[in-house]
Amino acid sequence: MEMPTIKTVQQDDTPDSVSQLVSYSRPCPGLSVDTFLKQAYGVERFYWESRRDNLALAAFGVTAELTAWGETRFQAIQQRAQQLFTDAIIVNEGKSWVGPRLFGGFSFTHDFVPDNTWSIYAPAYFVLPHYQITQFGGEIWLTINATLQPDEKPDDALPQLREALDIRYNMLLNTVLASPTGHQNPVEVNYPMSYEKWERIITDATTRVKAHELDKVVLSRVCEIRFVDRVNVDTALDYLSEKYAECYRFLFEPRPYHAFYGATPELLAKVDGHAVETMGLAGSIRRGKDPHEDQNLSDHLLHDPKERLEHALVVQAVREKLSTLTDDLHVPDEPQVYRLSNIQHLYTPIKGHLKRDNGILPIVEALHPTPALGGAPRDRAMDFICQAEPVPRGWYAAPVGWIDSRLDGMFGVAIRSAVSEDRRVWLYAGAGIVGDSVPQKEWDETALKFKPMLNALGIKGF
Repeated sequence: MEMPTIKTVQQDDTPDSVSQLVSYSRPCPGLSVDTFLKQAYGVERFYWESRRDNLALAAFGVTAELTAWGETRFQAIQQRAQQLFTDAIIVNEGKSWVGPRLFGGFSFTHDFVPDNTWSIYAPAYFVLPHYQITQFGGEIWLTINATLQPDEKPDDALPQLREALDIRYNMLLNTVLASPTGHQNPVEVNYPMSYEKWERIITDATTRVKAHELDKVVLSRVCEIRFVDRVNVDTALDYLSEKYAECYRFLFEPRPYHAFYGATPELLAKVDGHAVETMGLAGSIRRGKDPHEDQNLSDHLLHDPKERLEHALVVQAVREKLSTLTDDLHVPDEPQVYRLSNIQHLYTPIKGHLKRDNGILPIVEALHPTPALGGAPRDRAMDFICQAEPVPRGWYAAPVGWIDSRLDGMFGVAIRSAVSEDRRVWLYAGAGIVGDSVPQKEWDETALKFKPMLNALGIKGF
């Protein structure tokens, strides 16, 4: 059976060159997001799960790719996504939450040049997959996406898509998954930045804060890991699903065995029509060994002046950015404590009503980077980060998520993450620095933040 021609949308495409998108969905009882994703091992794969939203997505294959570079990358992706979805034929039986989605993200800085670690990741890179599965509440649906050339008619293509989707559904139902092989021991675990260099950088940052050049800056360091065999991404995702179910879990694997994945506690933005959600997440402390110690640590976090200042700077920046874009914004006066399995954070949920229904990307552009991962003032903090950190961040601490056909969507901040290429993995961890930050405490905090991904990769004692 010959499928409709697949068209790849690239940066220099003009609106006239974009083919018509056709998307067909059907219920798929008996399937699960987890098995769907594992069955796609060895091809391009994408995944997002948010237990808070009762939503799980997985996808594989490539129907279209969108890339953009430079300072206008958010607007460029917005324009190309609009072109892709304009006049699209979407058959989903009226299920608004079912249908085509772009998966992807952005680099931390607009002028990022892909290097060895991030060699295939453009500063803005999104993929419309060929097959998708969507689980929302108790329902689960399968979707196929294709783009048509000008001489192809949707009425002719839709029966082919239905048949192709039925065939794929039966294949998925009858495929037996091999047992996971688990992790092998790493050959090498290396932290390129010495403590002495970290101490110098933190001291420089605190000096600038005390001199009122900065209010806050977030600094990160890297862990490099090498294995004998290919990195087991699926086992890592299983671990994150079990231990960090309350986080936003993601996988962006636009080329086989080149994967960016993690479990971030931080929502950058969720947009559904005029409704917008985000959060302030900054200020950290470890979990206790028992409930009594855990509560004492939580109370200490809530009343620690350094942690409260760090958190307040984030919340204030989000408030300022969204105040001009919303006509109703709710920001609680006091933060809560957000507990993960190994760490606690100060957390302020923020919701609002947008003045204009322009989709998710204008909000992502306005908020990124918040002081939770960049600093304040933004421009000075970003300059300091670029000068001080010896390793480019790539997509670490940047927006990662999805966009639907209405241009709404959800993006997390890509922390507690790993980027792997065949047998090598790179991890990043950061800490917010203010005037009274202590280098050793910030070093220990980053060590704590490395643990989720180290444990997910089966690495102990490093």
